[in-house]
Amino acid sequence: MVGAVLTQNTAWTNVELALERLRDNCALDAEAILAIPAERLAEALRPVGYFNVKARRLSAFCEHYIAAGGFEGLSALETDVLRHSLLGVNGVGPETADDMLLYAFERPVFVVDAYTRRIFSRLGLLDGGEGYEEIRAAFEMALAPDVPLYNEYHALVVRHGKDVCKTRPGCAECVLRACCPAA
Repeated sequence: MVGAVLTQNTAWTNVELALERLRDNCALDAEAILAIPAERLAEALRPVGYFNVKARRLSAFCEHYIAAGGFEGLSALETDVLRHSLLGVNGVGPETADDMLLYAFERPVFVVDAYTRRIFSRLGLLDGGEGYEEIRAAFEMALAPDVPLYNEYHALVVRHGKDVCKTRPGCAECVLRACCPAA
């Protein structure tokens, strides 16, 4: 869940650096993160960019996490209630909340990210004007509510978006080029 907060607007490699710096401070659980002085926490998060903002957001999430009874308390909530609870935390938006729901709480909630939007817009399946919730609902209607399926599907979308369907697409190497109007 820490990674979900830190990965906003940055590459995962930067998050890994910040997580290593937190480990060096013995701080990967909520109580330990909150025990770190704000300046030191921000410095540990420097690799992710916007480190002062992310330090405040991570602290807000950790406070919420503890107040809600930790993983056990949050896990006991129904998915919709849990999502609403996460969205109530400063700095946790729909993508971050859904990332936590799918990967940490193993709930069948599809994560929509920039890769999803890019790939499916190029395929002509999105027109670009759809909101996050509309896209998420469409995926959840099209796919069975299956956590391993959503995990794998999202991982494949991310991989394809990073490796092939980049900002400048590599259409020549794309397995979808035959059915992609943008190819």
